Amino acid sequence: MMSAIWTEEELEASVLAYMDMRKKDSMAEPYIKKSYYSELSKRFGRTEKAFEYRMQNISYVMSLMGRKWVKGLKPAKHVGSNHIEIIERLVSKVEGKSYVGQATFEGQVWELKKKKSFSKPSGEIRPNSVTSQVTKYQRDPRVKAWVLKEAEGRCENCDNIAPFLTAEGEPFLEVHHLKHLADGGSDTVTNAIALCPNCHREFHYGQSMASKLEELYGKNSRLIRE
Repeated sequence: MMSAIWTEEELEASVLAYMDMRKKDSMAEPYIKKSYYSELSKRFGRTEKAFEYRMQNISYVMSLMGRKWVKGLKPAKHVGSNHIEIIERLVSKVEGKSYVGQATFEGQVWELKKKKSFSKPSGEIRPNSVTSQVTKYQRDPRVKAWVLKEAEGRCENCDNIAPFLTAEGEPFLEVHHLKHLADGGSDTVTNAIALCPNCHREFHYGQSMASKLEELYGKNSRLIRE
């Protein structure tokens, strides 16, 4: 009988399969999800359904990281805080990046929010600092400047005027890459859009980010799908 406890080997195999599907999604390459579940089921002895649900757990971790998830694998929250950390570490490993702990932290916040009540925390007067290597992409300032100038102070998604002016008197908008740089997206004006902070957060964490993205491609002829 298969153990209910997932080993790290099983989780790593699941993450590798998930990231492969995600890569194929980004390249518009056809694939069959069931074939991934079937291969994993034969390898580890769990049901295909178990691996499908685990993929939805990985989608949840990706959503906590502000990343796109695999189409058709809606995030499922019942992961377990220890599994969130392991999955996030494995995603970082597959991508060759340092573990940051963003999903782990947000998962802990979610678990606490579900409680009916908990005592008021004292917090930390002097929080401990942690030094870690973070991958930073070298961006072209001309791309950001052009996109902001083209937007003329309005969010290119909701069309609302920028929420405030900066200290320099400029409308504050944020430039977002539709295909994230971390996913191999280009730093070009055809992959970048000027957004208000609210829309920007939605494009990272919103339930409807995929449909919103499709709307943007249809709305703005400058944008080219990558």
